[in-house]
Amino acid sequence: MPRLKIAIGPIVYAATGRRKRAVARVRLVPGDGRIFVNRRAYEEYFPRATQQMLVRAPLETTRTIGKFNVHARCDGGGTSGQAGAVRHGIARALRIFDEELHLPLRKGGFLTRDPREKERKKYGRKRARRGFQWTKR
Repeated sequence: MPRLKIAIGPIVYAATGRRKRAVARVRLVPGDGRIFVNRRAYEEYFPRATQQMLVRAPLETTRTIGKFNVHARCDGGGTSGQAGAVRHGIARALRIFDEELHLPLRKGGFLTRDPREKERKKYGRKRARRGFQWTKR
């Protein structure tokens, strides 16, 4: 007889957000509005106010700021890219929670994955496109 898996505990809405080289796995759990990034409070992990605003933006737009606790695991990139990845992940998870939130999230630009990435360095060049300085001698 096959065993049934029964979920015990709160309902979790999970999604992945990406920006530049950063990836954030985000889980929304019904709670009192606390946000954790890599097991630390987001104010501690993102010290800049602009990055904190970026993370809160999808929750404020959809008026769900006090309904969920956010748990995010970030990897890769820098802090700015990670803040953008968390924002993208929160927006995707909110859309899973309620499909009606799709329109305000889309209008706010939270569901669009920013495709800009750093171009890789090429051989024979100093950076991606900059060549070495040429002298006639």
